[in-house]
Amino acid sequence: MRRLLFQGDSVTDCGRRDNPENPLGGGYPKFVAETLVKQQTPAELINRGISGNRVRDLRARWAADVLELRPDLVSILIGINDTWRRYDQNDETTDAAFAADYRAILDPLAEQGVGLLLLAPFVLDVSNAVSRMREDLAGKQAAVRRLAAEYGTLFLDTDALFQDACREQMLPPAAFAADGVHPTEAGHRLLAKAWLRTAEGFLVRG
Repeated sequence: MRRLLFQGDSVTDCGRRDNPENPLGGGYPKFVAETLVKQQTPAELINRGISGNRVRDLRARWAADVLELRPDLVSILIGINDTWRRYDQNDETTDAAFAADYRAILDPLAEQGVGLLLLAPFVLDVSNAVSRMREDLAGKQAAVRRLAAEYGTLFLDTDALFQDACREQMLPPAAFAADGVHPTEAGHRLLAKAWLRTAEGFLVRG
């Protein structure tokens, strides 16, 4: 049975630390798990997302919350707080620092041959204030895309995913994330469906 580990910030955490009876939280990891059960795909899912984390925080806890768990696949969604703190706390994470810390968490996994699925951070344009963050987030999104190509990992462009869904379903951005950052149930289900589609080849090989 393959061990799938989800890492990131509040989008991944989604209340999992507040409810011991639901260690996967209420977001996309839970919906991934439910689908795998229905498909009778054997897998052990672990959620170690922590609300508020930046990539530097992942790096600080990487040994205990990733390496020691010996996962077969690590899914990483991080970056929005690296951008957000620039605007709400005047605490910037430069694109270079972001990429360096991200590379540091990928290196030990790549050396061990662990499967990787990198999700680019996203925002939905629910207000001018949220849309303004794109000027900073774009550099983080580009860094994740470059690292995915360099390390040969699976990659999911979540920003494009949400923009396409809004256009195709003729729904406002708030339908998928009311504050532009934290997905609604519909947003999490969309993420889960795209995650499963992206990871399908890995899961089939299992």
